[in-house]
Amino acid sequence: MNTIEVIQKVIEEEIKPALQSHGGDIEYVGFEEEAGTLIVRLAGACGTCPFAQETLRVQVEAVIKSVAPAVKSVIREA
Repeated sequence: MNTIEVIQKVIEEEIKPALQSHGGDIEYVGFEEEAGTLIVRLAGACGTCPFAQETLRVQVEAVIKSVAPAVKSVIREA
């Protein structure tokens, strides 16, 4: 599997179910390989939550980095 496939698999199988259990959701938008930047869209409760940035750092970025070392940062789509 390439990096993008690994990222998408982890989002679908691990991160998305966790966020959905709290009324939120996440969607893969893209991966900028040169910069190592993963771009995601947060929706539902996560889209408007004041702690969304913390969710990105703790729940999304930490999990993704542990399985896809090419990912250096995770940002929300503006």
